[in-house]
Amino acid sequence: MNDNRSGGEGLQRKLSPLNVWALALGSIIGGGAFVMPANTFLPNAGPLGTLIAMAAGAIIMVVIALNYSYMINHFPVAGGEFTFTNASFGPTCGFLCAWFLGLSYLAIVPLNATALALIGRNLFPNLTQWGYLYSVEGYSIYAGEILLAIIALVLFAVFSIRGVSVAGKFQTVLALSLVGCVFLLAIAALFSPHASASHLAPAFTTDATGKSSLGGILAVVAVAPWAFVGFDSIPQASEEFNFSHKKSLVIMVLSILFGGALYVILNTITAAVLPEGYTSWVPYIADCAKDTLPESLAGFTALPTFNAARLILGKPGLVILGIALFCAVLSGIIGFYMATSRLLDSLSKDHVLPGWFGRLHPRYKTPMNAILFIMIISLCCPWFGRTVLNWVVDMSSIGAAIGYGFTSAATLVQVRRNKDTSAWMTINSILGVIFSLCFIALLIVPNPWAYLGPQSRIALVIWTVMGAAFFLYTRRKKAAEKAIDA
Repeated sequence: MNDNRSGGEGLQRKLSPLNVWALALGSIIGGGAFVMPANTFLPNAGPLGTLIAMAAGAIIMVVIALNYSYMINHFPVAGGEFTFTNASFGPTCGFLCAWFLGLSYLAIVPLNATALALIGRNLFPNLTQWGYLYSVEGYSIYAGEILLAIIALVLFAVFSIRGVSVAGKFQTVLALSLVGCVFLLAIAALFSPHASASHLAPAFTTDATGKSSLGGILAVVAVAPWAFVGFDSIPQASEEFNFSHKKSLVIMVLSILFGGALYVILNTITAAVLPEGYTSWVPYIADCAKDTLPESLAGFTALPTFNAARLILGKPGLVILGIALFCAVLSGIIGFYMATSRLLDSLSKDHVLPGWFGRLHPRYKTPMNAILFIMIISLCCPWFGRTVLNWVVDMSSIGAAIGYGFTSAATLVQVRRNKDTSAWMTINSILGVIFSLCFIALLIVPNPWAYLGPQSRIALVIWTVMGAAFFLYTRRKKAAEKAIDA
């Protein structure tokens, strides 16, 4: 790694193990966890199918996390996947990995910011839903919601610049609050008259739609790279650990397990807690999707997870869920501000990006310009609405899978270079590569389960072409600079 900064100007080591766990969990669980039960998990796999899929996804992520842990201990610097790939396969593969991984990270920052609108629309509609501007793909754009997203993006950019220690502590408060609120709702649901195990039938979507159970499970497993993206923010911040890097594996595994548990709890509550008149989640989820709930349910929203919280504890339940969502959204913004800026900082150190991206704040020693760049890009996104953003996020699963695949392949290379006699790490790294290739294949090879939609495929092609153009430009620029120096 070619760092053009002196040792005294590097990133500061101020993150504790709890801070890092909170960073990872807060990045894993964002606003999507509160929406996906109704629009992805239940329609595709059903309650039990989702449980199986998320368990499988978590196990796969733990396997991949073992590879990350191995690489962190050998490369304990910021940059994560880019650093691992660059050291193992050279700058071309390093750029390829970073380009697609950067999309996954960058897209989640504005997506979480726009998720604040979900809180406004379901809890305080008069506060944010004003100043109608236009609609994009059926999604209404309001000035109040855009203003809310802008305030959040600017505020947390400033917050992230002011220091990793402050951001880490705040992230910890958010993550613990998120876990506490979701578990509180889960416990309350056990005693709610509106919750019943019988509501969870059918256990698989196949019973209602004719799809195969396996196909539905695969459709949910395919989004695991996106659903769990965030545990890999740990290596991005490894240069800022104030503890031994050997603890990184335990922290990653715990963040994955907690993340999977929160996804399953929110999904199960959504299916099990139904209003009067419904005995199964299938017609209820369908009515919510079409926004055709009976008149007797006036005041209920088209988001079943919010309705479940309301049925469990009334308005206090809505407040608790709102707090959980608020914490998830803010922790996601902070987490990916940190992860993305550290990735850009690492690219700058290796001269893949201009040195401007690696400039640190003179007082707080954070990658100030990288954070400002992320903020500027993110400020453009709320104007397009969540529908368009979801197209980008859909393909960001591929970016995450590419990062996982390169890291696993780099682990295999480093095991051999280090003459490591551990047969398990060799097997584990190969498994990581295979799993990553399967994720990518499910998304880009035509199939009836998880094939990307046409808009997402177009966005993927555009991003790929942009990356190729940028790579050729930087390579020619470097060649010209070497010619001048010679």
